Amino acid sequence: MPANLIEYFNKAPRLGVLSTSSSDGRVDSAVFGSPQMIDEKTVLAATANNRTFANLLENPYATYTIIEPADSITDWKGIRVYMKLKEYTTSGELLEMIRTQAANFVGEEAAKLLHAALTFEVYEVRPLIDFGQGWEKSI
Repeated sequence: MPANLIEYFNKAPRLGVLSTSSSDGRVDSAVFGSPQMIDEKTVLAATANNRTFANLLENPYATYTIIEPADSITDWKGIRVYMKLKEYTTSGELLEMIRTQAANFVGEEAAKLLHAALTFEVYEVRPLIDFGQGWEKSI
């Protein structure tokens, strides 16, 4: 596990995959670069009005996976952050702040597509590669 989880999670540039599931178990995985960990128990993100958002409304559990390739797959680094949607908003100060920050990276037109600001509670962090050695960090 990284020594400083927040610093590692927020490192830029980086991409990760946010995985969600509908209430009937249909899984969706989407590339996200914007989630930010504000403390070891809280992640903020934003999404368009899309499958990810629809899934979270039905099932609040998600996993954010950050992957750093290396020469050998056993040397790859990364983490899996298990989270539960605590709250969301489709208007207001938080969403506008995220849209403003996103505009710097993806442009104003893409930032305008952000429909909801999401607040997740982190309940477990695991390494990318886990050979069952108990490296998990429950929070």
